Amino acid sequence: MTDSTLRALSQPEPQATDPLHELLRQGARDLIAKAIEAELTTFLAQYADQRLDDGRQAVVRNGYLPERTVQTGVGDVSVQVPKVRDRSGGGARFNSSLLPPYLKRARSIGELIPWLYLKGISTGDYQEALAALLGDQAKGLSANTVSRLKKQWEDEHTKWRKRDLADRRYVYWWADGVHSNVRMDDRLCLLVIIGVTEHGRKELVAVEDGFRESAASWETLLTGLRERGLTTTPKLAVGDGAMGFWAALSKIYPETDHQRCWVHKTANVLNKLPKSVQPKVKADLHDIWMAETRDQAHQAFDRTLKRFEAKYPKAMACLAKDRDELLAFYDYPAEHWVHIRTTNPIESTFATVRLRSKRSRNCGSRATTLAMVFKLLQSAQKRWRRIKHFQKLELVVSNVKFQDGEQVTDQSDRNAA
Repeated sequence: MTDSTLRALSQPEPQATDPLHELLRQGARDLIAKAIEAELTTFLAQYADQRLDDGRQAVVRNGYLPERTVQTGVGDVSVQVPKVRDRSGGGARFNSSLLPPYLKRARSIGELIPWLYLKGISTGDYQEALAALLGDQAKGLSANTVSRLKKQWEDEHTKWRKRDLADRRYVYWWADGVHSNVRMDDRLCLLVIIGVTEHGRKELVAVEDGFRESAASWETLLTGLRERGLTTTPKLAVGDGAMGFWAALSKIYPETDHQRCWVHKTANVLNKLPKSVQPKVKADLHDIWMAETRDQAHQAFDRTLKRFEAKYPKAMACLAKDRDELLAFYDYPAEHWVHIRTTNPIESTFATVRLRSKRSRNCGSRATTLAMVFKLLQSAQKRWRRIKHFQKLELVVSNVKFQDGEQVTDQSDRNAA
């Protein structure tokens, strides 16, 4: 499938004021193009067996209709709908139900929100969203066309997860397991890794179907990455302490440092405390991870444990067990701390995915759900920014030592400290 079906001209558009509008703006053109192409493929398939006397196919593609502009809530979009030629004279003609000839503008700007759901929902929801955007005529988009789109996205994910990784190198990893309600009696655990290249760009590394974030599932995922050429060990991995990810990482990439996510750890500790005490403990935890040096962080750590351990031993045991892993970020550039203390890149990206899972009681098969999440993440990846001061990643890759976020220029100074 090509993007020639929808040719969007570069025209001034209003600056997006929120992530929702930005996602709509980026995804609308591609979604329209793919939907129309799927409609055309379905239409031509109906005439695939019709041949002329000389064996040529009777109904074939034949260029495009004149370009026209459709006004939508994401800006003016110039479109070209393909047309067909019936060599047999039977009068076969392709009419897109998505973009009928008379369509000039969307009926309601507020109803553009369903575009988000076009990136991962059931056949019925596709039709409902298109009808809200383009009117009742969009209901002519057949279930067969939507199913063809789903199958295409599943094939894209299958191909992507088998891609060669020999030329890739990641300095930092964020890893997480995200649960989604696939059906009422089933739960899909999505194992996700996002990486930072040596040039500071964030990339989607893996999206797999796991089983309760088990070490075996993570080991299968990581082994697959290594077998496809990702042999260079990431310097640091960031994740939730409850995952089986760490056991698998130690086995497949043993040289990678471990950094526990402070957001997850804070939530885990606070969950073991009465609500009346939570603000005090949260303030103390803030003092730990915001300390300027590792020594100051250890001092804040000790103060917190001494202050609350007697009354709340379970909460403090939860905090103390990952002490070293919570402070691993001090061995990396201070400019990167804001990125590597938490798994926020995954958490923020999956906000939309989690919302969609809650809105749908029956999200479809595991394979379809996985493919839809993959498409959402691919779309989000286009808007990921490089990490701050990415130039210092070259030092990290070159094994330059850092202490308390500052580069150690003399090893003797490090030892003295």
